Amino acid sequence: MNNLKLKIQKLAVPITVASALLFPVHAIADSVSDKKYDLVIVGGRVMDPESNFDGIRNVGIKNGKIAIITSETITGAKQINAKNHVVAPGFIEGHQHGTDPFSRKVSLRDGLTTSLDLESGAGNVGKWYADAKGKTQVNYGMVVNAAFARLSVLDGPEIAALGNDIGDLLGPGVVYAAAAKAKKENRKMGWSHIVSSQQQLEKILAYIDEGLRQGAIGTGIPVGYMKDGITQYEMFKYQEITAQYNRVSNGHTRFVGVMPPSGGMLGVQEMLANAMILDAPFLAAHLNSIQDWEYSIPLINAAKKRGAKVWGEVYPYGAASTIAASAILNEDQLPLIGITYSDIRSVGGKPWDKASYDYNRKNNPGSVVIVQVNPEEQVGEWISTPGVVIVSDGMPVQNAKGEYYPWDSPYEGKSVHPRASGTRAKVLRLVREQNVMPLMEAISKMSYLHAKYMEEFAGVSDFRYKGRMQQGADADIVIFDPATVTDNATFNPGEGTLPSTGIPYVLVNGTVVVENSKVQKVFPGKPIRFPVQETGKLDQIEISVRK
Repeated sequence: MNNLKLKIQKLAVPITVASALLFPVHAIADSVSDKKYDLVIVGGRVMDPESNFDGIRNVGIKNGKIAIITSETITGAKQINAKNHVVAPGFIEGHQHGTDPFSRKVSLRDGLTTSLDLESGAGNVGKWYADAKGKTQVNYGMVVNAAFARLSVLDGPEIAALGNDIGDLLGPGVVYAAAAKAKKENRKMGWSHIVSSQQQLEKILAYIDEGLRQGAIGTGIPVGYMKDGITQYEMFKYQEITAQYNRVSNGHTRFVGVMPPSGGMLGVQEMLANAMILDAPFLAAHLNSIQDWEYSIPLINAAKKRGAKVWGEVYPYGAASTIAASAILNEDQLPLIGITYSDIRSVGGKPWDKASYDYNRKNNPGSVVIVQVNPEEQVGEWISTPGVVIVSDGMPVQNAKGEYYPWDSPYEGKSVHPRASGTRAKVLRLVREQNVMPLMEAISKMSYLHAKYMEEFAGVSDFRYKGRMQQGADADIVIFDPATVTDNATFNPGEGTLPSTGIPYVLVNGTVVVENSKVQKVFPGKPIRFPVQETGKLDQIEISVRK
């Protein structure tokens, strides 16, 4: 170290082998020599799910990073008193469809600091990232959406160009346009029902390849919505082109909700087998929506234990949300799922009957509906199952016309599934009220495990510094009161986005975005993506469709 002299200070968190490799000693030493920080969080219960550290400490933040965690007194330009509060890594999830400003605002009140849509994704990936730059309050990322690829090829590029993510698919958006065009041409909707030819599949894969070339985190494959059109061969090819980039395939698998013996486990096995053959990352979406989840989750965990790059996710609600025209809700499918018309309702509306089922399926195909698929009593089992991560599957917050609400719109009066607003607070409340799992484990499932899997399995280097309360980590931090944190959003009309309480402070890259439970109009979110590549990789796979 030559003439460099370092003032040695007792560190609050022991440097384990893992953390020493993750955050080099020189970075810690440099930060220790600083006397004043941009922001200090004092007197809070610091919890780090990677090292299992749990203790009362002070946290110093500088240049968007955690510079020090110590029991000694530190000062900063700004101070947050965190007495009687937990100071934890900001929550992360890969299944948040709400990318509009109001949806982001609501999720911030629930502690979400990194929001990805891995299940659905975007059509034009480059445009999506460009549109989000400098305008996003949380860290953000996208996969390329296979549904948009099929829309472009099988319904027409002019249809796909009407939108760019799931919010545009819903309401009077792309799905309506595709349905109207198919009806006019006296054919089925292409994206969801047509089996592609050799030439069509080549174009679909070229679309996906272009998204990956533009830096998409992976490929979103909502096959549950397209099961009548996507052959098993086409599915394999989706995962194969994604594997050429060593990026994650996310699957809303076939047969979601279908009762055994021909159940959802088959859909998981299909994509799991492909991933293991390709030695590629695979994330199984909302395993709790699969009727035989008690077999599917252990299947994923067993494969992971044997070295597969696979993991699964669950959300803490018994009711699901989808669109009225979804193939999942086809009439012959309802008994297979174990539901009837009255288990479905428009958001904020009454349960359907046969007449309203027929009417909405025909006239409101893209409208969002709530489906009661599982008993609420099973939530604790899902979220506490080892290995899974917790997500929200939060839908965009839109009005009946499919329009987004402005950022400063009131929280009251919105009828949507409450998971968009209350997922993480609900988990923390269940930890307190029902002791469903240790608090550290809950925090891990909502932060560290996301980062761990996305870095180790999917190669997303941005996550090396997220999901942790350690020196050198990104200062994405949530501060909550474990004694009072509560979800307030409900299924009742007008209560879908009531904000969570007991989470007074949220930081994104060192910037206070939620202060005293009020979301500030600041935009410190950073993109999570791969570098744009000069050429794609489609020429590295063979495509051959049986005539």
